[in-house]
Amino acid sequence: MADSRRLIPRTDTLLSDPRFAEALTRLGRPHVKSAVHQAQHLARERVIRPEEVPEAALAALPGPGPRPVLNATGVLLHTNLGRAPLADAAVRALTAAAGTTDVELDLSTGRRGRRGRAALAALAAAVPAAGAVHVVNNNAAALVLAATALAAGKEIVISRGELVEIGDGFRLPDLLVSTGARLREVGTTNRTNVRDYTDAIGPGTGFVLKVHPSNFRIEGFTSTPGIAELAVICQEAGVPLVADAGSGLLRPEPLLPDEPDAETWLRQGADLVTASGDKLLGGPQCGLLLGRADLVERLRRHPMARALRVDKLTLAALEATLTVRETPVAAALHANPERLLRRARALADRLVTARVAAEAVPSTATVGGGSAPGVELPSAAVALDASLAEPLRTGAPPVLGRVEHGRCLLDLRALPERHDDDLFTAVVAACG
Repeated sequence: MADSRRLIPRTDTLLSDPRFAEALTRLGRPHVKSAVHQAQHLARERVIRPEEVPEAALAALPGPGPRPVLNATGVLLHTNLGRAPLADAAVRALTAAAGTTDVELDLSTGRRGRRGRAALAALAAAVPAAGAVHVVNNNAAALVLAATALAAGKEIVISRGELVEIGDGFRLPDLLVSTGARLREVGTTNRTNVRDYTDAIGPGTGFVLKVHPSNFRIEGFTSTPGIAELAVICQEAGVPLVADAGSGLLRPEPLLPDEPDAETWLRQGADLVTASGDKLLGGPQCGLLLGRADLVERLRRHPMARALRVDKLTLAALEATLTVRETPVAAALHANPERLLRRARALADRLVTARVAAEAVPSTATVGGGSAPGVELPSAAVALDASLAEPLRTGAPPVLGRVEHGRCLLDLRALPERHDDDLFTAVVAACG
């Protein structure tokens, strides 16, 4: 009997098939070719029949919108890949919220209700020290709202060492000044003390701003007052202390002792804490405002708050994130290095059996996303020839690794174990 695998359609035949024309235009030839190779591989392994190859290749191609990517970079919160991947519960919540929902309706009375009240209640429960909470569309928006509502036409007192650039060329000083506030810079780049603040606070002070430098470190001859010290002088002067925690921890994380958390800062005396939702919290992009009830209400009722409002999808994903036992970010952060190495060895063995040169090697992962700079996480990776980096990146699905010392490393810490089979198939296809 003839080998049915000889009936598998050729790559050039499939790429000239009119059914692939739209995908070629939208995705490009390398991406479509990779999907074809994967379908041909399935046919060679007798997972599908030769005549099913075109449909399998088309089914593997993404529809309109962002393409799902396998993150094998070893960066847990990769900004270019959308930072935090959402928990399954959050994904289900997004699907439910895509239809008509009770986002701003009290079903028990049939009247208008507080927008996103369930998500806000979950956030308040997660940070007991907060008198009230509010959500806007990102952390920069949270700072803009605070500056507009509390310091327009006034001064914001801030250390020179905390005038950070927040990414893509946007700088915190420019952001704050755009609201009509003036900056009163104190101290120096590497050293600021309590007296620098007390000398600067006066009748024209809107608030004191403390910014955690979450995307860089200054080491050596340095000093800066902590939240508790600043809280004392702010309370004496009767001005609010606003603290930008940045990376989104709501409670202490033992693995990241240098990363501040909202609960601790509020207990130490911060009047208002801002943070990101799509970093260490592991949720959707949003900005969190937590603190004194009168200040949060003042911000919530400011006209600018309407322009910075989050949509029902964000609220749904945030509520689900706050109520799950563990997010994908937390799972990656706490991944067992020995388990990662066993996964890497199993994948490498499978690839070698499939005649792909591969080796399991120790690796080092990072948190990324402007969080925990300098923190290194022991990990494991599958090492391939560096020439595979491009075909993997343009494959279906795209796989992003990193090239180090002439090898393409596929780090497993940020990649859930359920995607190991997908990674194997993508590598084999990239070698085809």
